[in-house]
Amino acid sequence: MAKIIAMMNQKGGVGKTTSSVNLAACLAVAEKKTLLIDLDPQGNGSVSIGLSKDKFQGKNIYNVLIGQVPMKDAIYESELPYFHICPSDNNLSGAEIELVSLIARESKLKNALRTVAKDYDYIIIDCPPSLGLLTVNALNAANSYIVPMQTEYLAMEGLAQLLNTVKLIKTSLNPELELDGILLTMFDPRSGLHKQVANEIKEHFGSVVFNTIIPRNVKLAECPSFGKPIILYDIESKGSEAYLALAKEIILKARMKEASDADAEEKIMEQIPSLESIQIENQVH
Repeated sequence: MAKIIAMMNQKGGVGKTTSSVNLAACLAVAEKKTLLIDLDPQGNGSVSIGLSKDKFQGKNIYNVLIGQVPMKDAIYESELPYFHICPSDNNLSGAEIELVSLIARESKLKNALRTVAKDYDYIIIDCPPSLGLLTVNALNAANSYIVPMQTEYLAMEGLAQLLNTVKLIKTSLNPELELDGILLTMFDPRSGLHKQVANEIKEHFGSVVFNTIIPRNVKLAECPSFGKPIILYDIESKGSEAYLALAKEIILKARMKEASDADAEEKIMEQIPSLESIQIENQVH
């Protein structure tokens, strides 16, 4: 059964879609069957892996949520084995209004994912930059959530509201929802300000912050325009290294949670595929 992770932050421009796409791709490289749900009406996640909007017209996450098509009919393959996507288009922007009048509106995505969860190891949900009904659906369907956060002072703004929304979801809909971690993004190691903010966030939140930090990287900014995740665009880039490290960290965390014996960590490390040894031909020169 899939582990379902919601990538959420009501602030835009924090690397949420970039992290959703590239984490999903790196999990797939580790031979984990992974499904990306593009729940953002902008549809940037779909474009970022080169999926043409003409291909999924009438069969995307919008049509699934309003009950027009089953989830399995709105899932598409990517260039990477083990990596599938359920795309979105701008029709999704009206879904919040359409869902309001429906029975069990907060559970539409959860019920849809139940039909395919057994086919995947991980399902990553790219949430919209808001705390509306679509995000509520994502949090109700998820086992856990990740909060991407820029290493800038204003990044903390709105975090209390986000955590309060999660608390309400846990109380009323999904008591099993857990925080996987805060993911620091767009980090510039040359900036004293970025270092200071990163240190303060780590000091304040402790182990909740992922060890992996996503750098500000030109290749990461370029790859969506080529319709490729970073590991297919430039596997040797700093951005690629960071998301491979994040995937390993998430896999390790999941395995450690399942393990119960004293030698769990050693056994886990032996089982995790060595992502560094995986050679993917760089398809963009």
